[in-house]
Amino acid sequence: MKKVLVVGASSGMGRELALKFAENRFLVGITGRRKSLLKEIQSLHPNVICLRSFDCRKMNNSFEMGQLKDEMKGFDLLVLCAGHGEINKSLDFELEKDTNTLNVQAFTEISVWAFNYFVQQGGGHLIVITSIAGLRGGRVAPAYNASKAYQIHYLEGLRQRAGRLKLPIHITDIRPGFVDTAMAKGGRRFWVVSKEKATRQIYKHILRKTEIAYISKRWRLIAWLFKLLPATFYKKF
Repeated sequence: MKKVLVVGASSGMGRELALKFAENRFLVGITGRRKSLLKEIQSLHPNVICLRSFDCRKMNNSFEMGQLKDEMKGFDLLVLCAGHGEINKSLDFELEKDTNTLNVQAFTEISVWAFNYFVQQGGGHLIVITSIAGLRGGRVAPAYNASKAYQIHYLEGLRQRAGRLKLPIHITDIRPGFVDTAMAKGGRRFWVVSKEKATRQIYKHILRKTEIAYISKRWRLIAWLFKLLPATFYKKF
């Protein structure tokens, strides 16, 4: 039986992915801040879901993840869905700080812990939900865009590191556009996909061990346009 850890599984795509894995006969470890929501998920598949409730922003992730890993007797995949972002038109530092605490510090701690475990194990698969927002800066949520760019480049570094080590450690970077979850904030949204559709596509990319995937596929076009737009034009958005 394959074993997967889903970090940030209490709601949104994390919840949907945890249930998808459970339905496909994975042993699933789930984490999140809201224990009551985790228990609801566990109640749907009590024989294959383990849980550990903690706040990733407290910087105790290696210990908490280690406890869940020991309970499951190891794991093959880790899916990092925990993320944060706020519309910050007033550029409030506390909002920026909260975003960076989760999207940079906690992300790094968990990714390093998982990668080192995979090195010790001799292989594994790290999957992170980043964002198309990481391709350029953003005036309404500067820390969110910047932190997602950090994640994208960090994952590229881990992929390069795995290649140098010649180990079967796979790194998947999932870059959604707008998905209909609580994270999708702001008034003007287009090409919004349901979390169910997003989950189906993400799950397929995980099984294929895709390195970079856009959700949905049409967002690849936006990514291409983002990269082509000159800075003099983009800054007027």
